[in-house]
Amino acid sequence: MKLFVATHNAHKLREIAQILPGVDILADNPVGVEENAPDFAGNALIKVRAIARRHAGEWAMADDSGLEVRALGGAPGVRSARYAGRDGDTPANNALLLANLAGVADRAANFTCAIALVDPDGAEHVVTGRCFGRIATAAAGVAGFGYDPLFIPDGHTRSFAELTADEKNAISHRGRALADAKKILTAYRETK
Repeated sequence: MKLFVATHNAHKLREIAQILPGVDILADNPVGVEENAPDFAGNALIKVRAIARRHAGEWAMADDSGLEVRALGGAPGVRSARYAGRDGDTPANNALLLANLAGVADRAANFTCAIALVDPDGAEHVVTGRCFGRIATAAAGVAGFGYDPLFIPDGHTRSFAELTADEKNAISHRGRALADAKKILTAYRETK
């Protein structure tokens, strides 16, 4: 089965391939698409619709993910990748997050991932996964990407960046959303 994924992020593609073994993952960067929805599901739908038009009769998928920090009113939220201004500037995003939480006792946070799928018949599906935890006071670990060195999931003492890929994928927001997406893919295959 082919799955066209609306992303240019190699880290995301690797995670998706790890979680969906046996699926032929093909990247399709939705260049020029403006993610201007107020929520993750809306942004995922914007991206998947953009690439689904190019791959009629095939599966298309997009995700929008981000970190929501309770003490910051849900920020960085849908602006997670560009929290400090420039898109994808991880060191600046992490530094700004730590600066904004300096002296803050409540460090509760969650990662959210919304996945939008368009099936070969053109029907749209949206699933969401969340992982709850807290923001550390300093970065730890070298695995993962984005805010992973700062996020400690509930029930753990290590950051996402200190977990193995299998450990992270078993509990992460993207892992949970992809588990639900996999159910949709499987159900579709069984009816065709």
